Amino acid sequence: MRASRLVSLLLLLQNRGRMTAAELAVELDVSVRTVYRDVESLAAAGVPVYGEPGHDGGYALVDGYRTRLTGLTAQEAEALFLAGLPGPAAELGLGSVLTAAELKLEAALPDELRRQAGRIRERFHLDAPGWYREADDVPHLPAVAAAVWRQRALRVRYQRWYAPEVVERRLEPYGIVLKGGRWYVVANAGGDSPRTYRISQILELHPLDEEFTAPSDFELATYWRSHTERLQERLWQGRAQIRISPTGVERLREFGVPAVIDAVEAGEEEHPGGWRRVLIPIESLTHAEGELLRLGAQVEVVAPPELRERITATARAMAALYG
Repeated sequence: MRASRLVSLLLLLQNRGRMTAAELAVELDVSVRTVYRDVESLAAAGVPVYGEPGHDGGYALVDGYRTRLTGLTAQEAEALFLAGLPGPAAELGLGSVLTAAELKLEAALPDELRRQAGRIRERFHLDAPGWYREADDVPHLPAVAAAVWRQRALRVRYQRWYAPEVVERRLEPYGIVLKGGRWYVVANAGGDSPRTYRISQILELHPLDEEFTAPSDFELATYWRSHTERLQERLWQGRAQIRISPTGVERLREFGVPAVIDAVEAGEEEHPGGWRRVLIPIESLTHAEGELLRLGAQVEVVAPPELRERITATARAMAALYG
């Protein structure tokens, strides 16, 4: 365990340059005191690591020093092969690059590690799109990815769902996200903050020879987390009170969204029969009607009255249709 940590410390200094003891402690999930001891151990082993005092100080390796350590454990080799996602890489235009990298990695591994890592392709497969839905058609994805890497602006014609449906935008693309088989680009279109664009909705794209620099405080993962939280907040427009049977709860787990499932499972059981009376979030009366009708007689809407009346009318119409 300690030997692995010493290697990690060495590679952190090699890849990132000067780091403080506190920064190293966070990365290695140890105490600052442990970092001090580990640095002393590296120095005693002949690694040219040195420390600089002061506010801007820290530990660093002597300029030009690079370790030739290339050993991988079986778990590390397997993780690297598992991280190679051929579908998304091919859509990004990196399929051949990924294949070449995997071949080089495979050739560098000892026989036993090569056999263990090779089992990854046999036993794990990633299918990103959801059930019964094809992945996006994204012919412009490689061009968007190239613009992100090169920090170059784009001129696009973009189709959105509200009027005007087709707009032209100059985008400064900060990053790309793959979510549920759909590709999105986070970009600034000249406003105060970036926005999210679905890449499959780009109708035309023209790269511009105009450089840009993303704000220094922009972090793609942080932005995306905040973006999805805002979407969830806007998604739920109301609440409905329902009674649901144990069978209904089981069926809901198969197709329901997490917020609704969580609300149902937090409800208290009624007696007899194990039915629950719960308050669930809903997007709209129309959407809630369609979703709850999927549960048939395993759910009863108590409130609001408008939703109960909608489902009652639909149930009567279905009964009349089937005689």
